[in-house]
Amino acid sequence: MVLFSRAFIRKRMISLAATASVTATSFALAQDPPRTHHVPGAMSIQYVADRPDHSDERPFLSENTAAMNKMMADMTIKPTGDVDRDFVAMMVPHHQGAIDMAQAELRYGHNEQLRRIAQEIVVTQQQEIPAMRLAVGEELPPSVASPTQAAPMASSISHGTMSHDAMKMNMKPE
Repeated sequence: MVLFSRAFIRKRMISLAATASVTATSFALAQDPPRTHHVPGAMSIQYVADRPDHSDERPFLSENTAAMNKMMADMTIKPTGDVDRDFVAMMVPHHQGAIDMAQAELRYGHNEQLRRIAQEIVVTQQQEIPAMRLAVGEELPPSVASPTQAAPMASSISHGTMSHDAMKMNMKPE
């Protein structure tokens, strides 16, 4: 008898990873909070990026700080009286923040297990954002190329003449 589906377990693992990340950040800030980044109307996130012993981590910390501050600012909403819409209005920036932080891990992280988890976070959160928007009747924004694809050539787009062969030639090799 199966008690939990793989999708359920995967989502719980992602949730636990996000919780662990926030907890680790909180402990790091409690230890040594010399620098504050402030976004008006939002809780400020602090990092120790200026310390010389963390200089190699500076790009990651900077991206993570920006992602977290944007997420916190965007999660601050004026209640509408519709619990479902308010939930989506707060969860979409929360999911986007998780995507942005996971992408920073993918850019700078070295642990293959964490990189796989970060990739899974990107995929699942990108799927859940439109699902939540659709659930409350919002229209979805137009699709854009994924970060692993090159954008089509502008001249071919304007004339609507890009063939499959041209698209293949425009793709970056992996």
